[in-house]
Amino acid sequence: MAQAFWERLGGDARSAGTDPGAHVHPEVVDSMREIGVDLAERTPRALTTADAEWADVVVTMGCGDACPYIPGKRYVDWDLEDPAGKGIAAVRGIRDQIEQRINALAEDTPTQA
Repeated sequence: MAQAFWERLGGDARSAGTDPGAHVHPEVVDSMREIGVDLAERTPRALTTADAEWADVVVTMGCGDACPYIPGKRYVDWDLEDPAGKGIAAVRGIRDQIEQRINALAEDTPTQA
């Protein structure tokens, strides 16, 4: 969701996780479709050191020591619920929180288009 929101603002982003699933959770796909974003063809992927090196800002969601650390890189940790297995109402709330945080991050990131 975060990658899609960042891209919608005109930026480049990579979404990855420390333990990625085989597919984007159906409830996430459904909640994003409600706002005109189709994630059905996206595939979760593993986070690499190259991803962290590439990024201007590395946004994490509680991965702690499992995330690659690059000295001097800006890191932001978001304490958000995992939407997996949640009902659509809960996923909408998580989606909306992510959108708000992406918008705030864009305002605070000088390289954002």
